[in-house]
Amino acid sequence: MSAPYVLVLYYSRNGSVSEMARQIARGIEQAGLEARLRTVPAISSECEAVAPSIPVDGPLYCSLDDLKNCCGLALGSPTRFGNMAAPLKYFLDGTSNLWLTGALVGKPAGVFTSTASLHGGQETTLMSMLLPLLHHGMLITGLPYSEQALLDTKGGGTPYGASHHSGADGKRALDQHEIALCRALGLRLAKTAALLENGRGQEA
Repeated sequence: MSAPYVLVLYYSRNGSVSEMARQIARGIEQAGLEARLRTVPAISSECEAVAPSIPVDGPLYCSLDDLKNCCGLALGSPTRFGNMAAPLKYFLDGTSNLWLTGALVGKPAGVFTSTASLHGGQETTLMSMLLPLLHHGMLITGLPYSEQALLDTKGGGTPYGASHHSGADGKRALDQHEIALCRALGLRLAKTAALLENGRGQEA
């Protein structure tokens, strides 16, 4: 049996969400767990178009087994009109078997997003990602206001999950508060996952 890992699953077009994923992974690793980064392919408007099975660069595409076997999940997407991006939704729509078997029930999950405008739907996008996770019976770990960066931020940051304001050109780097909140989300997820894993081990 493989060592426990937290899956950091995301879709990114301009790099902001992937940088958030890396910062969340650092928080996970700070807690002593493996962070497994995975992405999903873009959706083509041409039905015949097929993405290569292995991306040209970056993390591998996520498999259902990656999701099934994780001990926790961080789910990330850019904002698309206040909603998660279609490629991530498409992947989640294909997880019915995991729902039928209850494979994700009781596992902790958190969400993160990046938007071009400060009030461009960060919170509704995060909520849109939480809905399928709640249907899967996952335990939601947001960001509490005990995180000072949540009070100090002038960019992204919400109690529903980590967020980032990338600017109109998509090139604004994560600031110190956004980085702190990404790492805090990863740390919180990993600590919760470890506690739950230890509890399951004691029950066995």
